[in-house]
Parts: sequence; C-alpha cells; structure tokens
Amino acid sequence: MRYHSTRGQDMNRSFTDVLLQGLASDGGLFLPESWPHLSAEQISAFAGRPYADVAHDVILPFVSDEISSGTLRNMCAAAYSRFNHPATAPLIQVGNEDWILELAHGPTLAFKDFAMLLLGQLFEHVLGERNERLTIVGATSGDTGAAAIEALRGLRNVNVFILHPEGRVSDTQRRMMTCVREDNIHNIAVQGTFDDCQALVKAMFADEAFRSDVRLGAINSINWARIMAQAVYYFTSSVSLGGPAKKISYVVPTGNFGDIFAGYVASRMGLPIDKLCIATNLNDILVRTLSTGCYVPQETHKTISPSMDIQVSSNFERLVSEALGRDHAAVATLMNDLKENGNFTLSENVLGFIREEFAAYASDEAESREMMARVSSRTGQLIDPHTAVGLVAAEKARQAGDVSGPLVTLSTAHPAKFPDAVEEATGRRPALPAGLEDLFEREELLKVLPNDLAVVKQHILSAV
Repeated sequence: MRYHSTRGQDMNRSFTDVLLQGLASDGGLFLPESWPHLSAEQISAFAGRPYADVAHDVILPFVSDEISSGTLRNMCAAAYSRFNHPATAPLIQVGNEDWILELAHGPTLAFKDFAMLLLGQLFEHVLGERNERLTIVGATSGDTGAAAIEALRGLRNVNVFILHPEGRVSDTQRRMMTCVREDNIHNIAVQGTFDDCQALVKAMFADEAFRSDVRLGAINSINWARIMAQAVYYFTSSVSLGGPAKKISYVVPTGNFGDIFAGYVASRMGLPIDKLCIATNLNDILVRTLSTGCYVPQETHKTISPSMDIQVSSNFERLVSEALGRDHAAVATLMNDLKENGNFTLSENVLGFIREEFAAYASDEAESREMMARVSSRTGQLIDPHTAVGLVAAEKARQAGDVSGPLVTLSTAHPAKFPDAVEEATGRRPALPAGLEDLFEREELLKVLPNDLAVVKQHILSAV
C-alpha cells in the first residue's frame, strides 16, 4: 500500500514513512492510494471475536508487508489489553433502535486511546528498527494530549511536546497531561485557542529546516495511522447489531473531523453505513458548510464541550479530496483559498457527494445540559458534555427524517473529565475511576508560552 498527499506534491510514500512524517511536505494529508475491501463474509466473521483480533484484520491491509502480521497482532494485543472493559468498546442500548458506543474505557478515559496506544506501539517498533529518534509535536483541545502522553511516556526514541490552549481545557484534562513526570514529556500551554495551537503545529511542519533539525512527527489526527485505527470500532459495533446484513447509522461528536472520517473509511472498506451524522456544539463550521457550501471559520466559542471548540477541521480536507475524485490540484486550490482568503466554497457536485453520506447538527449549551440531566434522570447514567452533544444530534437526525433504523452515538469521553459541567447539569459529581483518585494532589509541570511561532520553536529546540 502506497500513500499520496491530498495536494499532489508528496506522493508514493510507504506506510512507515507516513507514520513518522505525519503531515505531507506540501501541507496536505496522506490518503492510501486505494481502499482495501473486506467482503461481507469477512465482516460477518468479526462477530464475537476479541477487539484486538478485529483490529489486526482491519489494519493489516494498510500496513501491507512493512509490518508482519504476527508483529501487528502482538501490537494490537498490547494496545487493547490496557482497556478496563472486557468488550473494549461496549454498546449500551438507550432506546428502541438507539445505542451508545462507549469509547472511554482506556487509560485516559477518551476515545483517543484507541488510536494512540497503537500509535505508541507502532512508533516504538519502527523507530527501533530504523535506529532513529522522533520529536512529536501535537495540538490538543483536551483529550488527544493526554492519550498521546500516556502512550508515548518513557519511550526511548521519542520526545513529546503537546500544545494546549491555556484555560480552555478542563482541569482534569489538563492534569492528565501535566502531572506526567517522564523526561521525554513536555507540556506547553499556549495563550490562545486550539485553532492557534493547531496553526502553530502546521507551521512547524511547513518549516522544512526546523522539521529536519528536530526530526518532527505528528500524533494529531492528521497522522493517517490515527484514522486507520479508529475505523475498527465501526466494524465491531456494526456486527454486534446485525451488520453487514443491516445498515447502521452513526452520530459522531467531532471537531477536527478525524473520528467521523474513520467511519467513512470503514464504509469505503465495505461496511454498510446508512448515514454518518456530524454532531457539533456552538463551533458549528461543519453544519454551516454542509448547509451553504461555504467553509468560513469564525471566532471560536468556549463551551462546556471543549474538545470540540474548533473552527478549522483539518481532516475535512481528506473528505474534500474524496469528493473531488482525488483531484490534487483542485484540493490545493481550495486550501490555498483558505490560507489566503480565510474561506473556500465547495461546488454543488462536491456538496452533493458529501450530503449523500453525511448530515450535520449543532447544539447549544442549554440543549447539552438538558440532555445530561435527562439521561441522568431517566437511566441514572452520567454522560459527558460531548456525548450529550451527540445525543442531541441523534434526536435531531430522527426528527429531520435523515435517519431511520439502528443509530449508534459515539460516547467519546468519561464524565469525570468534565466534573463541573456534569455536576451543574445533573446535580451529581462524577468520581474519577480507580487509579486516578489522587490526580488533583499531583504536581503539575508545564510551560506557558505566547501564541508566537518563534517562541514555541525556540522552546522545543532548546528542550531537544
């Protein structure tokens, strides 16, 4: 399997090159040259099998012959042994044809663990074989950073720098990053928004001299390996509900578009999916884009679902590339419009392609709080604000007639990561799981820096 940039100037890369490189040298995102296909019989055979086994079978075609089947199987077993639920990604029924897919049973209590723990295994293996070191620089709106730090802490060949927006992640999210003491972990609080953090990371990748000096690598969902790994739980959840004989729809709380693009990947591989529903908070750029065709970032609103406080959804470029039939020049033109003019416009054909498989719904703060309260009252279960955004979108999808039949809402984080918001909505404060009870007694270690590329680069260079 070879990989090509969405913008057409960085082509014919191997999986391991893409893994270590992260962002393409032309600023684009890597996609596999073709989509591997799993037959209905292969997908049906996933039913009842351990999650790690399914992960091996879904991921193997993407790594081709660069990593042996046996080595990949061991990596998957090691990564998914760290989840504290026997099903790894269990389904909980919440209505006649409505389910929640719980993705917060990993060590950092968020769906990012599914990809990040495997990414750590992949980095360790590939860097060890090449006898190389890597400097990981990533931006986080809350959950990616903790998952990356947990997966990469203590690795001999990796230095990790995580940028988060100061004051715009929950206290629990921040402490799950800043209370880690390993020497290869570095936390940077940027005086700005997540979009500022993401822009800094992209600018560092665009600086070829800096990129080469520190041997830069990526852990954000711009890294193809993240998307690849997250496609797995669409297969496991589908077969649990009768797939592939039955089409399932999904609601995905999303900001950077990586998690829902993983669902698109699963569909391209042969998994029958009826509709992929984008769920977003007040930062509703994807809702506006699907409605008007105009992709126009606005001011980022601070909300109780901070992991979705994003106005520039990086992975949307991958879907635009698909909708344009992999026309690299056309993608590059749109992305240049975004850079130069602050927006771009999709043609009716492109918009029609996207609307065929995707729908989008936004919720405000009151709707999210009401959903948390309603779920608590009806079931006794506490959900986090991002899951609440998803359940609001699920209701709106039903009401609009965009979805019929089985509908799965991805529950992306544990409520204990957002205790203040959950308590305000429900009157109940969620407790941290076993092993994290002393989180707020641990010492934090972080560096506060301005939203200044030169300052952040110098900090990384001096630390490396």
